[in-house]
Amino acid sequence: MLRTPKNLTDFTCSALDEVRDHAPLVQCITNSVVVNFTANALLALGASAAMVDIPDEAGPFARVASGLLVNLGTPAAESREAMLEAVAAANDAKTPWVLDPVAVGSLPVRTPLGYTLRDLRPSIVRGNASEIIAAMGSGSGGRGVDASDGVDEAEPVARALAAKTGRVVAISGPVDVVTDGRDTIRIANGDALLTKVTGGGCALGAVMAAFAAVDDDRLATTVAAATVYTVAAELAASRSVGPGSFAANFLDALAAVDADDIRRMAAIA
Repeated sequence: MLRTPKNLTDFTCSALDEVRDHAPLVQCITNSVVVNFTANALLALGASAAMVDIPDEAGPFARVASGLLVNLGTPAAESREAMLEAVAAANDAKTPWVLDPVAVGSLPVRTPLGYTLRDLRPSIVRGNASEIIAAMGSGSGGRGVDASDGVDEAEPVARALAAKTGRVVAISGPVDVVTDGRDTIRIANGDALLTKVTGGGCALGAVMAAFAAVDDDRLATTVAAATVYTVAAELAASRSVGPGSFAANFLDALAAVDADDIRRMAAIA
């Protein structure tokens, strides 16, 4: 595929239509802080959400789900067991899945779990710059969920991680970077208010799983998800006075963003 901005913009518009036409069912094993926001973001986008996150249910559900998100934000013992069960089933059923290695790097439980999940070859790894560096086994992680490294520092690590897993890696930041280890795409959309809402980054992982469910080109679907999400953030910010109004406006913008908005605003390079 020739990955020029024009064909990625066209692909983003068609992938958004596919998500809305088919409403992919995304299973989320995510952290307790962001469950509600993540489900609402998927519903606003036009997908469907299911928070099936307990052992003995997580695996069977991953076989029928359209996509799976595994987020390490609050990895209680039962959640850890459910994650491994769901990932095994997803890999067996060829269900695309996204790993969000929240705050890996220094904490003693989630860091080895993150490495184990990474080695199970997630379709997409999405995180901030420090999380991506730590997921490769470098650095010490960020400050909790906050990045202490820049996107430019993480980009070569992301390419190496993509080459290691054979899949796609996405760095979220002021400019989002998506790479499969060969091609690297930058998306310069979004707004800082997205970082002031709990779950702003975590929900993006679920949205990436929804887009991965509608096409097998993981690089293109990840770019499409990040573009739709960050263009919606810009639309919401233009109508907001602060984080509270932004959160509500962002859900409205996810529901309303369309091809005209994407073609007018997308900054893909």
